[in-house]
Amino acid sequence: MAESQDVLLDKIKEQGDLVRKLKAAKESTEKIQEEVSKLLALKAQLGSEDSAPQKFVLKTPKGTRDYNPQQMTIRNNVLQKIIAVFKKHGAECIDTPVFELKEVLTGKYGEDSKLIYDLKDQGGEILALRYDLTVPLARYLAMSKINNLKRYHIAKVYRRDNPAMTRGRYREFYQCDFDIAGQYDPMVPDVECLKVVTEVLDALDIGKYVLKVNHRRLLDGMFEACGVPVDKFRSTCSTVDKLDKLPWEEVRTEMINEKGISPDAADRIGEYVRLNGGAELANKLLNDEKLSKSKAAVEGLEGIKLLLNYCDILGISDKILFDLSLARGLDYYTGVIYEAVLTQPIKVGNEELTVGSIAGGGRYDNLVGMFDAKNKQVPCVGVSVGVERIFSVLESKLAAGDISVRTNEIDVYVASAQKNFLEERMKICAELWNAGIKTEQSYKKNPKMLNQLQHCEENGIPLAVILGESELKRGLVKIRNITTREEQEVPRANLVEELKTRINALNVKEINGSL
Repeated sequence: MAESQDVLLDKIKEQGDLVRKLKAAKESTEKIQEEVSKLLALKAQLGSEDSAPQKFVLKTPKGTRDYNPQQMTIRNNVLQKIIAVFKKHGAECIDTPVFELKEVLTGKYGEDSKLIYDLKDQGGEILALRYDLTVPLARYLAMSKINNLKRYHIAKVYRRDNPAMTRGRYREFYQCDFDIAGQYDPMVPDVECLKVVTEVLDALDIGKYVLKVNHRRLLDGMFEACGVPVDKFRSTCSTVDKLDKLPWEEVRTEMINEKGISPDAADRIGEYVRLNGGAELANKLLNDEKLSKSKAAVEGLEGIKLLLNYCDILGISDKILFDLSLARGLDYYTGVIYEAVLTQPIKVGNEELTVGSIAGGGRYDNLVGMFDAKNKQVPCVGVSVGVERIFSVLESKLAAGDISVRTNEIDVYVASAQKNFLEERMKICAELWNAGIKTEQSYKKNPKMLNQLQHCEENGIPLAVILGESELKRGLVKIRNITTREEQEVPRANLVEELKTRINALNVKEINGSL
């Protein structure tokens, strides 16, 4: 019976160690050669095992997935709408490597650092897959000595998390980030990030939402006023951040049992984190006996008041909620923080789908300085749109038949009603391609007319050019509207011009499959 591969690998390692010892001890050539022969025989045995047919399960790794054409159509439509908003606000696009030096990523995410994917030593460098797009941006700014940048970045990130794929939670997923780096007046770039979020969510139109805002300095002041030790601010913040998923009693228990916060301090925190409102709440808290004595809390509340005033000017106040339970657990936030949450379940078929947070971000003024030898700071603020959750909502609607998508963008199908028209079809296809018209034809020499028209209907192709012997003799071709089934003869010489006119007149949804 053949030995298992693991046993064989252990024997190869032992034999290799023996050969090295013999060489180090300068044993006779004959003795060394004898043991080397044994080593080669073991390796040959391993090679023969490797070449044998293997049985394995065909699946994607846990927390990842393939995208089929319909899913890719949904994804691309969503990303196009998001990019259009980013560009409207003057953002430029950058990209960074999918992996970074491990030391670049560690120590930036607080408790979430345990979710970073480590890679083995690769060519002398200890690497890790990027956890988000924010830390790579900070490294990019510091390395490139850039002081001002308004950028967007759409790319995959990786987290060694427990996936919940039905709710859009994966180990490999897309992030869509918009960030403003530079020294500017308080809350001016911050409120633009909030405006960007509202424009993105309005463009996607997936449901009613609220944009919660808070301030890290206010949280620090609140913890200070409640008696939390300074060295436990960040870990307490991570626990408060779970309030959107867990009831207060469970959060309180974690604070006390796992984070070492006293029951009295936890109860005082509980009085604050249940509060939400608008500018009137900020004014009320500025007069709070405990918070008014904290410099950090007052600084945070003044910042929130200014932000809410700017939100009113930009016309988005009705979508903003000042919420003291919002914490956002990442360590690098220093100022305003925000999170967009769908306020109602999404109706999918006969079921309701709860989505939760679909965008989040905040100010991180100290992150770039961590990568600069002289600790030179570049203040930054940004937002990340949770597109995977948006994808999951739209894909659920697709599966339930609530929406339909078109997976190709072909405008014209060149068909023939009789045999032996392949070369003429090819000539017209070439002419239309050269004119920039999205065109295809059957790859069969003599396709059946019914099959050609069915292909158009099944794939949402709006127009067909139909070639027939009698029409071509008269210098004509037929153009058929697939939806209405109306046909019209047009001069062959005017075909390109006629098609462009008709394509421009068609409904945009009919052409490009927009949701």
